[in-house]
Amino acid sequence: MTAWSAASSVLSSGPQRTVLVVDSGAQINELLDGVFASESWSVEHVPDNCAALLTAAANPFALIITGSRNQCPENLEVVHKIRAIRPHARLIILADQFTPGDVLDAMREGAISYFSGPFEREALIEMVREAMESPCWDDGIEVLSGTPAWVSLAARCDIETANRLVQFLRGVRDPTIPEADREAIVASFREILLNAMGHGGQFDPSHYVEISFIRSIRAVAMRVKDPGQGFSLEELRHAAISSPAGDLFSHVAVREEKGLRPGGFGLLFAKKQVDDLIYNEKGNEALLIKYINPPASQTGS
Repeated sequence: MTAWSAASSVLSSGPQRTVLVVDSGAQINELLDGVFASESWSVEHVPDNCAALLTAAANPFALIITGSRNQCPENLEVVHKIRAIRPHARLIILADQFTPGDVLDAMREGAISYFSGPFEREALIEMVREAMESPCWDDGIEVLSGTPAWVSLAARCDIETANRLVQFLRGVRDPTIPEADREAIVASFREILLNAMGHGGQFDPSHYVEISFIRSIRAVAMRVKDPGQGFSLEELRHAAISSPAGDLFSHVAVREEKGLRPGGFGLLFAKKQVDDLIYNEKGNEALLIKYINPPASQTGS
């Protein structure tokens, strides 16, 4: 089943729910209409943010999607006003282009997710699906502090929150970071985050992980601390991450002898995406470091 058909078949039974969609042009409107093509969902279109605010004030909606024709500050303003009226409204922000600070502001306003053009079709569909499937809305991400160079968060230990965080990170389209490095940063963070939420937090939504993103001139650092007991050094030595190059499965026999399942492949993948992966002594805190070579257009060469 394709992502489109899967998205279009979500929740075909039950009471009808309505999504409010601000006009984003024919292509995005058609994409969103396809996602909501279900007996359980109806779509109400409005031409702009002013109309969205008036409509949301008059009627509750299961989901609200801002218009991509606007820059993010305009959308954030209407999101702030809508949430003042509908404090538990589920909102996805679309913006015509990325500007620094957008993603942090979107998280602070409690948006489910943020996308800027050019839009990644499958990622947008998947996030809309998750918003549709969620039985209720509770933010799950708290911004503890934030500057352009250093952001600290607390995040609830569940898959939905993990997916939102990954999309927020993917939405940071810093032009000084090459695309390949950006994808490597996202991929490594996803593996470490899921490991922290699953191994340390047991995907228990009453538990939270601590996360920091630090951007220096030449590097990106990501710190993830889980609420669990951590890894023992012995356990890490017998995981795939510690296997010698060319013999990734040498740890399997050792783990079987110790009654352990094969493990560590996610950590191994994350380690290969960055320049350094460092654990604290307890094993419940990881630091990932990716050194950045700015694109030629940013270095003047």
